[in-house]
Amino acid sequence: MIYRKYVKRIFDILLSAIAIVILLPVYLVLAILVYNSMGRPILYCQKRIGKGEKVFVLKKFRSMTSEKDAYGNLRSEHERLTKVGIALRSSSLDEIPELFSIIKGDMSFIGPRPLPEYYGPYFYETERIRHTVNGGLIPPDCLSGEILPKWEVQFFYDIYYVNNISFFLDLKIILATLTILIKRIKNNYGAENRLHLSEYRKSMKL
Repeated sequence: MIYRKYVKRIFDILLSAIAIVILLPVYLVLAILVYNSMGRPILYCQKRIGKGEKVFVLKKFRSMTSEKDAYGNLRSEHERLTKVGIALRSSSLDEIPELFSIIKGDMSFIGPRPLPEYYGPYFYETERIRHTVNGGLIPPDCLSGEILPKWEVQFFYDIYYVNNISFFLDLKIILATLTILIKRIKNNYGAENRLHLSEYRKSMKL
């Protein structure tokens, strides 16, 4: 209980502050790469659901262009995804701007991934427990060993995490993440797509 209420937040602040300082040159290099391959904006901003279902703006390095079709509509995500974007996603380097969200208190190092605001109506009531803690940069579902887990698998580990938060569980998740990162890079994870939760839940009703 002490770890969950106090120590975890102290670790979040210290570790994210140290990581930001160490990664400053990486931020600069990635910003240049994104600008050269996709132009502005360099960061992708999206409203996400945080603790207590409070909405905050998540920022990460952009991985897709803003290319539109002849009718002025954005092309599909697959068409707009760039080689740089795929590399950023596969290595999870696109996520490092979220360290500033951890400092701010909107996120934690470890916790359920904060999902888009428009997913709100599509959560089952039993899944909303995931919103009783800060969303994380590193998700618990890495314990599954899968590089792209199904929604049910992701939510299973989210719920398990919320009910069992501890220092040793966080350490276990961090170690599992290292293995997942290697798998993601080898399997070109950044080019993979899965149905958005909203689309998935709608398809389940058909």
